[in-house]
Parts: sequence; structure tokens; C-alpha cells
Amino acid sequence: MHHYENKLGIKAWAEADRPREKLLQQGRRQLTDAELIAILIGSGSRNETAVDLSKRILSSCQNDLQRLVQLGVKELSKFKGIGEAKAITIVAALELGRRRKDSDKPQLEKLISSKDAHNIIKADLADLPHEEFWILLLNRANILIGKHLLSKGGQSGTVVDPKMIFKTAIEHGAAALILVHNHPSGSLKPSSADINITKKLMELGKMMEIAVHDHLIVYNDTFLSLADEGHV
Repeated sequence: MHHYENKLGIKAWAEADRPREKLLQQGRRQLTDAELIAILIGSGSRNETAVDLSKRILSSCQNDLQRLVQLGVKELSKFKGIGEAKAITIVAALELGRRRKDSDKPQLEKLISSKDAHNIIKADLADLPHEEFWILLLNRANILIGKHLLSKGGQSGTVVDPKMIFKTAIEHGAAALILVHNHPSGSLKPSSADINITKKLMELGKMMEIAVHDHLIVYNDTFLSLADEGHV
């Protein structure tokens, strides 16, 4: 007996149910996350539509787009039906979305509080699976004159070189700086190493007449200021 178990391909669906046609007829806002990703994927397989494949990918991320953004080409390519080309398309589209979100928000120039500093740097550190160490450079009026990535690490830490920090500050004529690094785990609790290196850099800054105002630990839209919390 023949079993009708194979799922219908998207081309066999009612036209209104096809993601591309649905977008054209009803507008992009009417599509689900899975349908939007299906358009990026383009096609599924004989046993799975592009929408079902998209649902499977989303399910692996608990249907959380923030988690999906963190997946790279290598991770996406592990899903059956997603080759390198399709994975690259998804990653590129999600990165465009992140950049658009960043460009919608005006960049603050004068830093008055730790929140101002976080607003300037958070997009650079958003959704990273590894740690990065940045510095924000300020002039004497606390106006931002630059932000610089100094090192990248693994999931649990990154190495910071005090010489590179102050060399970069001197080269750009900075009068002050703010230290920033992210915690991919989501925990904002500073380690003893975080506190100790901050104190050390503040002392070096006094000797070189370049003030180290603060050290922020960032996780996407949240952050902790060591200065605000009284750790330094």
C-alpha cells in the first residue's frame, strides 16, 4: 500500500501560503519568522519544505532570534538541508538587520554617564560568542574621539595588554578612556581579574596623565559599570 507521508513542496501549496507570494500579496509584516527565513533558504528537500527547515532551525534556538543571530556559518551548516551558501545568506541577512538597528539610534558624542558609554559600544559587542576588549577614547571635554578593538578571546576570557591600551590612547591624543569588554555567558559579575586589571590601569593612567574613567562589562542591552558599583 502506498503511504502519502511525503510533505507537499512549497510550489504545491495554495499561492497565499507560499512565503514569497505571501510577502508580495500581504506585505512583509504578515510573514512569520520561519517564513522569512524560508525565503532566504530558497528551497527545502523532497521530505522537508524550506518553511519546515526554518522552523527546525528556530526550534533549536528556542525560537529566539537573539540566539539565532549568534549562530555562525559553521553551526548553521550542520542542519541537514543547509549548505554553506544558504548559511552565508542567513548570516548576512541577520547582520544587515543588526546594522540597521544600530544605525537607527543616534550616536552620543559627549559621555556623561556609564549609560552613555554603553549606548556607544553595545552594538559592537552584540551577540558575540567570544570575548572582546575595547577602549573608548575621550578628549578633555569627555567627547568621544574614537573606539578601538584591542583583543579577541574565547568564551571565557581575553588578554589585554596595558602597553597597547596607552599606546593607542597616546597616538590618538586622548585625555581619558573607558575600558569595555563583554561576557558572552550573560553574567555581568566582574571577576577578581577584571577588578585587579582595572585598578592597575587606573594607576598607570594617573602616571601617564590619561584618566581611566570606568570599566564596563557588557552583555547585549545590559551592562555593569565597575565605577558605579564601587569596585574601583
